[in-house]
Amino acid sequence: MIDSLRPASEHSSMIAPEVQAGSTRRSSRVFTRIPVRAQGKNSQGRSFKQSSQTIVINAHGGLLYLQEEVAIGTELVLVNPATEEEQDCRVVYIGDSSDKGTRVGVEFLSPSPHFWGVEFAQQDWASHGTSTSLH
Repeated sequence: MIDSLRPASEHSSMIAPEVQAGSTRRSSRVFTRIPVRAQGKNSQGRSFKQSSQTIVINAHGGLLYLQEEVAIGTELVLVNPATEEEQDCRVVYIGDSSDKGTRVGVEFLSPSPHFWGVEFAQQDWASHGTSTSLH
């Protein structure tokens, strides 16, 4: 589970093992802080736009901090401020809260291999990939 991982500050730009607790991940995880803007509707139905940063990324989504309260299944749009690329995603995990916000896991609704500006191994885009590394 993502929430059991150590904070990103302890792992800047490090790849996590693909298999944990007997489950196979679709892609490698990279612990890194990338600025991102999130927009969508919060749990009260109010629209929001918020600047944030990632904790962990992978080829299929990521974990980031949000100040807004959102529910599992909420659809958001993430914007990479470096490229202005937009990516539709869905909230799939809600974790602990801190002064930085709540840890929110998101999954891309469609593949976007270059959204984070990190080159993931091609195998990371297979539905049931094998162990991979960054190029």
